[in-house]
Amino acid sequence: MSLCRLVASAALMLSQLAVAAAQEWPTRHITAIVPFGPGNSVDIVGRLLVARMSELLGQQIIVENIGGAGGSIAAKQVALAAADGYTLMMTTTSAFGTMPQLYKLDYDPVKAFVPVATLVVDKSVLVVGPSWPVKTVQDMVAQAKAAPGKFNYGSAIGIGPHFVFELFKRKAQVDIIHVPYRGGGPMITDLIGGQIHATVNGKSVLRQHIVTGKVRALGVSAAQRWDDMKDVPTLMEAGFLDAPYDTLFGLVAPAGVPAPVVERLNAVINDGLRSAEMRASLEKLGIEPYVTTPAEFARLVAEEAPRWSQAVTLTGIKAQ
Repeated sequence: MSLCRLVASAALMLSQLAVAAAQEWPTRHITAIVPFGPGNSVDIVGRLLVARMSELLGQQIIVENIGGAGGSIAAKQVALAAADGYTLMMTTTSAFGTMPQLYKLDYDPVKAFVPVATLVVDKSVLVVGPSWPVKTVQDMVAQAKAAPGKFNYGSAIGIGPHFVFELFKRKAQVDIIHVPYRGGGPMITDLIGGQIHATVNGKSVLRQHIVTGKVRALGVSAAQRWDDMKDVPTLMEAGFLDAPYDTLFGLVAPAGVPAPVVERLNAVINDGLRSAEMRASLEKLGIEPYVTTPAEFARLVAEEAPRWSQAVTLTGIKAQ
């Protein structure tokens, strides 16, 4: 047998083995890592989706929260995990642009992961709590300018909402102090309790508190007003943001996971996102499913990462 035929035969055999392995996969539980603490948008959406995925795959999917360093601690753990489809990570497209700028990574986050599927788009909203009873974003800016450093806002360090608020501050030319939090849950509790004045966070986290009047929405980071909150302007139309900054969630796996496994995961996720039950659950949170192929997800990462990388430069945010 010639060398060329031998190589071709070996490649075919490896391909057949990969397909066979994918057909058998999964044979045990899968771990889906959320790179932030409990109570944030990624965590809420992830736990909704994995229940449906577990049912379709016939194996339990365990959600594990590993917070810290803007998601980079969890990301490294997943990047070093076995490329067998049993360790996954829920993340945002923004993380691919912010992590390399904020942290000294010993790996390339784009090359270290294979995009599996997008999940949802969660639009961000700027809100104030009861300790800052302003009714419009213009009132907020006026009071902040009149009393520099008097007011504050909360967010985790180095994630999308942190950058959106800092971009807002930069455009509005106001001095509002950042109070760092490790997770969304404690921050929302403090906002409602009056310990902090404001925040930017995902609609999935804040919508119920806006509806019940516990916090007041002043502006959204989307390109257009939300259909269910037509009276709340966009920060762009108010003149306090130059571009929309929505958060796109996705699922990634360590680079090297066999393509048939990635394709099966993508199909299962998309099936779950299209289900009436999942759509109803997401609608209650006010967020939208976002169905793509792995290739389309990779293209979105390539488009979004530079925008968020630029946001790091513009805001001057540093890792702490």
